[in-house]
Parts: sequence; structure tokens; C-alpha cells
Amino acid sequence: MKHSLSPLLFLFLVLQGFSQELKETPLTNQIKEVTLFLSGAQVFEIASGTIPAGESILLVKGLSPFLDEKSIQVKGQGNFTIQAVNKRLDFLQEKEQGEQAKVLEKEISEIEKRQSSLRNRIQVLGTKMSVLSANKSIGSNQTGTSMTALKATLDFFDAEHTKIVNEELQINTQLAANEQELEALRNQLYALQQSDDKEKAEIRIRVKASSAGPATFQINYLVSNAGWYPKYDVRVKSITEPLQLQYKAEVFQNTGADWKNVKLRFSNANPNQSGQAPILEKWELNYARFTTVNKFALPQTPGSISGLVLDEQGQALPGATVLVKGTTIGTTTDLEGRYSLTLPTTAKTLVFHFIGMRSEELPIQGRSNLNVTLMQDNQVLSEVVVTGYSGQSEKRALGAAPVNSAMDTTPLMTNFVENQTTVEIQVAEPYSIKTNGERTLVDLKTYEIPATYRYTAIPKLDKDAFLLAELSDWSQYNLLEGESNLYFEDGFVGRSILNPAALQDTLQISMGRDRSLVMQREKVGQFSKKRTIGSNTTESRGYEITLKNNKSQAVTLQVKDQIPVSVNSSIEVTSEELSGGSLDPLTGIVTWEITLAPGAQQKLILRYEVKYPKAERIILD
Repeated sequence: MKHSLSPLLFLFLVLQGFSQELKETPLTNQIKEVTLFLSGAQVFEIASGTIPAGESILLVKGLSPFLDEKSIQVKGQGNFTIQAVNKRLDFLQEKEQGEQAKVLEKEISEIEKRQSSLRNRIQVLGTKMSVLSANKSIGSNQTGTSMTALKATLDFFDAEHTKIVNEELQINTQLAANEQELEALRNQLYALQQSDDKEKAEIRIRVKASSAGPATFQINYLVSNAGWYPKYDVRVKSITEPLQLQYKAEVFQNTGADWKNVKLRFSNANPNQSGQAPILEKWELNYARFTTVNKFALPQTPGSISGLVLDEQGQALPGATVLVKGTTIGTTTDLEGRYSLTLPTTAKTLVFHFIGMRSEELPIQGRSNLNVTLMQDNQVLSEVVVTGYSGQSEKRALGAAPVNSAMDTTPLMTNFVENQTTVEIQVAEPYSIKTNGERTLVDLKTYEIPATYRYTAIPKLDKDAFLLAELSDWSQYNLLEGESNLYFEDGFVGRSILNPAALQDTLQISMGRDRSLVMQREKVGQFSKKRTIGSNTTESRGYEITLKNNKSQAVTLQVKDQIPVSVNSSIEVTSEELSGGSLDPLTGIVTWEITLAPGAQQKLILRYEVKYPKAERIILD
């Protein structure tokens, strides 16, 4: 006779099966290498442990909370099958405070105790002063006081009063110094806690194994709040020697997980940027309204910009990133929330970003100082399930660029790898970078590059001459647009922008101003006239440009000026004298190529004439 389970008993057994939770086994994991993008980073970890027989959950703990759930890839090696992979935030994990934060808290506590003792001493001195003042009467109403007793009393009062005042002054000075030290320590602790005091994430790997045994996993994923900016040191000892170009990476990471002795690779890719090819739409041409745009009314881009990044309470935000939109030029704020950037001429907008805050984009609009307050972002990271890979082992060539936490005096060994669409720079030593948002400079490569040097000047716009270093065949160095520090003749001469994105065959690097070349542009009165003949008005202008070389060597100097270009058939512009300069009729730019001997002086004349209807008006000055 056959027996069958009742529906109620069957349901009970099913629920019992679901109620049995899978065993959770933590794995031992370590970050081995990191690929830094211009925005974001790809982290490669190795995790290992022992898998029990049957189905179980393996935990990879202590990960960055800014892990991109859609980017997780897991590859395993062992006798098991990966069934699923998901990520969740680990809110219950005990927050471990770094040793540096503990040291800072101890220093702050000790200073606060000293402050309390000093303030108590101030109160004692105040009481002492009150007692001294209350008992300063000498003798009584009935008896007089001898001169000796009077002098002794006055000397005692003077000495005690002076002693109290001096001690109060010393204590107040010490209190002020302690407050400054406390502010610096608290700012530094705040910067650490912004990253240390975050919840961690964990990756949960569901596996099924026929028998217990060891397992190894290769895990990689993308994280935000990390990246790098290209930086350069350009050094020229003299214009007879090659240019030395030091290629550096300014690294920042505020991911919530320290990188300890990891290999670093720097990529010029940006995984956050769309990879979709654009589509050219139909261009429909129709009549347009006439409009007038005065380009000279637009604010000019300043040479550099600086400012403060604050939170809603007005507190500094150390480690906030500041980026010139559309470029690779950026930096991070210091412990006081300050930043400073050299700007390219095309810069229009700055992008400000900090963990837990809403990003801000602010137009520059000709400003050289720009402060910003970032507001809290209440968006919560959510748990997302991603697809896991099969348990087949797959070996990946790592070859990442390592770096050292302390800068070595000897150049680091690096390797440039040119892929199909990106370039990666591999450094040969491991680096340790804490998750505190501080800037870390990594030396990537030093080049000795043959260069041609010449000076350029536009006296109409600037009275100084600028030294240009011209590099041919520069594309082989795989450079990116970035800030450059300029050193000429063993001295720092300023900052500039190195822009290898230009399409010219020759890369020009501005080495800054050279005030040994003196120039002056003056309007000549006898050539600047206005007269009316018939129905037309004719205006003439004349300028004299004086150049002098105060250097001890001859220089080649390119000088530029301009005459106006007519865009109306009723306005005629005629060049009268150019002192041998070359005129581009399309742009109106006049160029002189001049060689000046040491101590030599030369004058250039620029004259032109403009004829237009007398009923109209033009602006020449």
C-alpha cells in the first residue's frame, strides 16, 4: 500500500528547508593591485580559505563602501561551483580606527588637559589679585605709617602685582598657541575620520562544493572617490641643453579602505565616461536672425584659481577633489580645505566633489578666487546582486605599476603599455596609500628631450617676453594635459599648462616670463589722425615697439601685433608700414622674427589706415 505525504506535512518540510540558513565562512583577502583611472579605480584582490561541503556563503569583508556593484567580477579556483555573487554594506562590523587617529586623539586629549590646568591657574591668579587689591590699605585711621614700612609695603605690592600680570600674560600666550595646535590636530583627525569612520562593504559568494577543500578567488571591482591627475616638472638649465621633463601622478583615494603595498597602474581611461559613439544627425539650414556678439565683453580666463571648499557648517573639507571640467587638470584640497589650480585658456567650469556631498559645477567667469559650500547628499547605497563567474580558474596577467609610500631619491622603474584604446603606466615598486584623501605624488618617468627654444612676445597684451620650448616627435611620450611646474636656470619661474592634446606636429611648452627682454609699445601721435574727405572718414594709427635684450647671449624673438580685419565691404583697412613684418590677411596678425644680440635694441613701426562712411562710427582704441 502506498503512502503519500499530506499537503500540510509537505509544506512544513519545505519551510524547514528554507529556515536553515547557509553557513557563512569568511575568507582571508588582500588587495594586490589597483588600476587608477582619471576618475575612479579598479581594485584587484586575492581571497582564499576553506570551503565546506555542500552549499555555503563565503564572505569577503572590509571592502570599500563605494564599490560599484555592477562591476564585480569573481573568478575561482577549486572543486566548487559559484552560484551567485552579491554585495551588501556591513553596518555591524566594528569600526577600527587607525593608529594615526589614535595618536592624534591622545595628543588632543593631552593638550586639552593642559588647557584646563592653565585656565584654572588664571582663576587662581585672579583670586590672588583680588586679595592683594583688597588688602592694599596701609596702616589705619588712628595710626600713621613710617616711611620704611610704607616703602616696604609699596615694593611688595608692586612685585606681587607685576608677577601676577606677567604670569597671566605667559599663560594667555600659551593658551593661544595651544588653540592653534588643537585646531590643526582636529582638522587632521577630521580628515582621517571622513574615511575611517565609514561602514564597510562585503562581497557574498554563494558556492556549492561536493566536498570540503581549499579555494582561491580573484576578485576585481570598480570604486569611486579615487583617481589621479597628471603633473609635470619641466626643467631647463640653459637654452643650449635638452629639456628635462619629469612625469608625475598626483594620486588621491578616499575609498574607505587602505591600500597596503599594492601594485599601481595608471590609465588614461575614464570608465565613467560614455563609450557610445556619437551619431551625426541631419543638419537643416534655414534663414537666421542677425545677432551681434561682443567677444571682448566675455570674462577672460585667469591664469590660476584658488579657494576654499567647505561643508554646510562652514568647516573645511580636506581631500575634496577639484577638476577643470572637460580636462585632466585637477587637484585635491589640503587639511584646511584650500586648493589652487593653474587654468588652461579654455577653462570654463570647475567641478567640486567630496564623499557624501552633492557635486557642484561652478562657472569660473574670470574669477581668480572661487569658494564653494557642498551640501549633504542623503542618497543611500543599496545592495545589488551581480552575476558570478564559473569556478573555472583563469589566470590574468597583472603587471600593474607599483609604487612606494615614501618617495625614493632614485627614479622608479616604469613601463608604458599602449593598448588598443588606452595607455597604461606601470610602476615597478609597491606603494601604500591610506584612505584619507591626502595627495600622494608618484614619479612615473623622467625624459631628456631635445628641444628648440625661442621667445615670443605680444606687447599689445603683455610687456614681458615668454620662453617657449618646442618639442618635435612628442607623441611617443604618451603625455596627458596637466599642470606643470617650470624651472629655468635652476630657479622656479612659475606654473603653466602642458597640453599634448593639441594637433600641431610640434608641442610648445611655455617656460614662463623672461624679464631680461624689455619691450615697450607706444602710440605715436603724429601717425594717429582723423580726417574727412567727401563722404568718407579716414583714421590712421601708428605704434612704435621698442625691444631690448639685456641677456648675455643672443636670442631669437617672435613678436606679434595686429591690425583690424574688415567684415564690412564699406570699411577698408590698409597697412601703411610693418617694418618688415609678415601680415596674415585673414587674421590681421603681424609677425616679426627677430634676432637680438646681447645688449642690442631694435624699434618696430606698425601703421595702418581705416576708411569708412562718415555717417558711421568705428572703435579703434
